[in-house]
Amino acid sequence: MNSKKLTERMLAIFGATMVFFYLGLGIFIIISPQLNIDKSLRIIFAVPLMLYGIYRGFASYQKIKESFYSDDRE
Repeated sequence: MNSKKLTERMLAIFGATMVFFYLGLGIFIIISPQLNIDKSLRIIFAVPLMLYGIYRGFASYQKIKESFYSDDRE
C-alpha cells in the first residue's frame, strides 16, 4: 500500500469522525439548558451545523467507498 492511499484512508476516517462532531454540536446547541441564548438564535446556529454534518456524511461515505472499496490495481 502506498503512502498516498494510506493518507486518503486516514482523511476519510477523520472526515467521518467530524460528521459526528458537527451533528453532535448542532444537537447540543438546540437542547442544552446551559446556553443562555434565545431559542431562535440556537436554531439559527444549530440547523446549518446539522445540515453541514449531513452533507459531510454523504461526502465521507463517497470518500470511504473510493478509498477502501476501490480496486487496488492502480
